[in-house]
Amino acid sequence: MEFTNEAEKQKFYMKQCRELVQAKEQQYGRKLTACVVTFGCQMNFKDSEKLIGILKEIGYEQTENENADLVLYNTCTVRENANLKIYGRLGYLSKIKEKNPEMIIGLCGCMMQEAHVVDKLNKSYRFIDLIFGTHNIFLLAQLLYERLMSGHKVESIWNGTTEIVEDLPSVRKYSFKSGVNIMYGCNNFCSYCIVPYVRGRERSRTPEDILREIEALAANGVVEVMLLGQNVNSYGKTLEEPVTFAQLLKRVEQIDGIERIRFMTSHPKDLSDDLIAVMAQSKKICKHLHLPVQSGSTALLKKMNRHYTKEDYLALVEKLRSAIPDIALTTDIIVGFPEETEEDFQDTLDIVEKVRYDSAFTFIYSKRSGTPAADMEHQVAEEVVQERFQRLLNLVNRISKEKTKLLEKTLQPVLVEEENKKEEGYVTGRLSNNSLVHFPGKKEWIGTIVNVYLKEAKGFYYIGEKVD
Repeated sequence: MEFTNEAEKQKFYMKQCRELVQAKEQQYGRKLTACVVTFGCQMNFKDSEKLIGILKEIGYEQTENENADLVLYNTCTVRENANLKIYGRLGYLSKIKEKNPEMIIGLCGCMMQEAHVVDKLNKSYRFIDLIFGTHNIFLLAQLLYERLMSGHKVESIWNGTTEIVEDLPSVRKYSFKSGVNIMYGCNNFCSYCIVPYVRGRERSRTPEDILREIEALAANGVVEVMLLGQNVNSYGKTLEEPVTFAQLLKRVEQIDGIERIRFMTSHPKDLSDDLIAVMAQSKKICKHLHLPVQSGSTALLKKMNRHYTKEDYLALVEKLRSAIPDIALTTDIIVGFPEETEEDFQDTLDIVEKVRYDSAFTFIYSKRSGTPAADMEHQVAEEVVQERFQRLLNLVNRISKEKTKLLEKTLQPVLVEEENKKEEGYVTGRLSNNSLVHFPGKKEWIGTIVNVYLKEAKGFYYIGEKVD
């Protein structure tokens, strides 16, 4: 059978799987369930929405219970701990499968792009039914059909792709906000990072496809979009007719119904003056920028292959704060990169003091095989890393609390996101700067933007009350 495009082909396999699933339902006298568990970044969560959409189209009922007919782990491999977590969970799943041999267990995502991982899975976890990577997420229905028909394990790992498949089903976690992929892959090759090896080279979606998706989301009640990419600042460079990220943002802002625009992640070396100007003039782009610094030491930044110095980064922050005085800045910082000295670490503390981040994701360096940093000499002693990590954490938390205090007793627009999980009768929302606020409210407010008086700063969040 011939197909005009990949989406049409996958829809054919969804239909084939649906017939097989319906036959199983008649046999069991109930609906079949599927559980998709996501590890890692916003890109992975977006991929999982597509996976869930495909499984729903096939006929599976979504559940969060891993005692399901189909369990799919969408994996992350940025740090070693993520891999260990998966192996631990697989041990748990094996016991469930012993009681239910018909159960299908699948693994996909970044971890599957590492050959040594797949070898280990094939030797030690032979009960796994499906293995596929990041480049062919869209093949889920086809691979599942092959597994259902053959009864044998199906493995499909691509080393790379230039293909971007549009128009596949997707199930959003929230009705009022959504992530939107604008590009895939990364060309930066930071020396510690496995992402370019598992996500592939940069490839941008066309602005037309992105805008069409956002227009459809807006028509469906979405008020906030998060534009996603490994490095959104380099968006458009691979297109036949190049479009800059700043130009794309201008076009997204014109879409009726969209009230808030967020994006991540931004690489400092590619943050243009045009982008800063667009952010400063925009009424929809949120006053928040995630700008990973990784280290304050110019010497370490060079070894990390980051392409900027400490002074470059500070100048960029000054430019941002000059154009957008109320912008919230967040960051990523690595402690214990190979050869990090106390002087290097002091530079990191210094940049944190100077920038005064609203919050920071702090990580202990994790050696990833296949990256240049893994082969560097002078890996830092664990006890030294732990002591530095705690010092950094103490500083980040102190500054974060001080920054949160600045908006106390002010009135702010808040997007109500969910009912509060701990306090009955409360809802939780998010400010433009990405801070959380909890306040008395109704379920009906979810998905709307309301004015909230921030009564009290509680360290990393606020307690507030809605003002009519």
